[in-house]
Amino acid sequence: MSAIDDSTAAYEARVEALRFALGRIESLAVAYSGGVDSSVLLHAAHGRLGDRAVGVIADSASLPRRELEQAREVAARIGAHLVVLATAEMDDPRYRANAGDRCYFCKSALFDALEPWARANGFEHVAFGEIADDALDVRPGGRAAHERGVRAPLVEAGFTKDDVRRYAREHGLPVADKPASACLASRLPVGTAVTPERLARIEAAEDALRDLGYRVLRVRDHGELARVEIGTAEIEAARASPGRIEAAVRAAGFALLELAVYVPPAERGNSGNVVRA
Repeated sequence: MSAIDDSTAAYEARVEALRFALGRIESLAVAYSGGVDSSVLLHAAHGRLGDRAVGVIADSASLPRRELEQAREVAARIGAHLVVLATAEMDDPRYRANAGDRCYFCKSALFDALEPWARANGFEHVAFGEIADDALDVRPGGRAAHERGVRAPLVEAGFTKDDVRRYAREHGLPVADKPASACLASRLPVGTAVTPERLARIEAAEDALRDLGYRVLRVRDHGELARVEIGTAEIEAARASPGRIEAAVRAAGFALLELAVYVPPAERGNSGNVVRA
């Protein structure tokens, strides 16, 4: 057997392990974000359980409206029922303090809302889209899930990031090549309080930049300064037309612009150049 055949056989074994694990569950509420991991989990759960699997997306000020609409579209394409569940992390002063463990309190608020909803609506288990790669990082949100006994079927089956993207491509899911994302609150430096006003300003700036065609981006809120990070494939185009980016962040309420390269969290980014916006 060739290396390619062996790799395919191993992947197919993991897919079968996922289907087997889901088949042993009576009913399942999937904590769904619209990203590739949770979309794959929802697709697999719906394929195995039908209407006994449901997606539940947490809705709050930290979720961009654009992301919510895209998540609705993906769930509809899967054919799964989607519930939009309001969460109250903004009511928790520990979340708002943004002291480095914000994700723990955010996910705690999600599961504190999702678990009683699941019980009330007859869903036996709750699951989220953690994958095997996530064990390599410190993830406070994952800790909140594990403390509550939330299932992680993709981890149970050994799914990696390559696996979920492959699965998504094979099943025609539009998120197969979707860039990794994170909530709007992740754009605030540790120690900067999370407020609805700051989140709305970040969302307005990112929406304007996405309308300009930028696909991989982050707008970091540093008070008057917006640090706009653009993916490596798009950064040269951004540097060639900074005026449009300046106009976008100015309209959102920022006074200064720092343009930089966005790279994955494990790598170091460029410092960028500060200019008036």
